[in-house]
Amino acid sequence: MNLRRDVFQAIADPTRRAILLLVASQALTAGAIASNFDTARPTVSKHLQILTECELLKQEQTGREIYYHINAGKMKQIAEFIEPFRKMWDDRFNTLEAIMKQYTAKK
Repeated sequence: MNLRRDVFQAIADPTRRAILLLVASQALTAGAIASNFDTARPTVSKHLQILTECELLKQEQTGREIYYHINAGKMKQIAEFIEPFRKMWDDRFNTLEAIMKQYTAKK
């Protein structure tokens, strides 16, 4: 039975975000990824499983080693989903900044 995971729950975890940052620049094995954390290797493996199920990571077997790669297409989909919210908050902060400048200029 293949559980369906929510990508936003996956990236909510700081360890999983750190894993994504590690593999963003180069493919790494599970052991190489685990060596960057103070947690048990099975814990890191569980994080890798979740990220793979969410399609944020891809696996590529080379010989006996499995390398984890970032799935740029899936990351792009997430960025496209978030973009309108980022723009909305940028606009709100810019408006707030303009109001604050007007207020301080009047003093």
